[in-house]
Amino acid sequence: MTQRLFAPITLLLVLIFLIGPFLIIVAASFSAGDTLAFPPQGFSFKWILKVFTVESFRDSFVMSMFLAIGGTFAALLLGIPAAYAMSRYKLPFSETVRTIVSAPIIVPGIIVGLALLRYFVVPIGLSITLALFLAHTALVLPYAVRVVSASLNNLRSDIEEAAVLLGSSRLGAFFRVVLPNIRGGILSAFILGFVTSFNQVPVSLFLSGPGVRTLPVDMLGYMEIVFDPSIAALSSLLAFLSIGIVFAAERFLGFSRYV
Repeated sequence: MTQRLFAPITLLLVLIFLIGPFLIIVAASFSAGDTLAFPPQGFSFKWILKVFTVESFRDSFVMSMFLAIGGTFAALLLGIPAAYAMSRYKLPFSETVRTIVSAPIIVPGIIVGLALLRYFVVPIGLSITLALFLAHTALVLPYAVRVVSASLNNLRSDIEEAAVLLGSSRLGAFFRVVLPNIRGGILSAFILGFVTSFNQVPVSLFLSGPGVRTLPVDMLGYMEIVFDPSIAALSSLLAFLSIGIVFAAERFLGFSRYV
């Protein structure tokens, strides 16, 4: 009897550990009080509504969306050809290239941000927006290469060769045969890259400047001045946005069919 109860109880404790903080934040976002506290002081939607009235939140949200979408697309444009070349051809130093590409994951973000600021932004005089865009692209690139490489390794190369033997060009086979068969991997890489870029803090913290801030950095600055439940409300909205993106990908793009 004890052994039968051990597994369900362990699973329940793990779920509470993982989901508990999120549920606390969601509950605090509906508080009627003027300070962030749990249990919430009453029930109200005023902090949810206040999020949409704060101008800095709106501006930083637009910037974060631009960096997340643009940086992820740029990373995929670079990562898909790189993953294809390393997967289909025996290139010299391919493992070294993989290690270099994976460096942004291995190196702490605070070091990446400081290095970009010290050796690129200050000496070259890059604009803040361009520096953030390049930084987010570099941070997302390893995910694009890794995930797309995994999809390419699961795709039999003789399918592509059959298309070439039937008269298709190598480029035509890539667009008509390879890409449709790895779209699940591309979609996975996009979602993973988007979430990673949108939630990036250390690099964005170093490269942000006057009038140009990402939403997570703006939230940190807001909490230093104001400690009301609007931060909990915004955090809840962002969490539901991420969940909605995954469900939309499953519902309209048939995500599970290609993974």
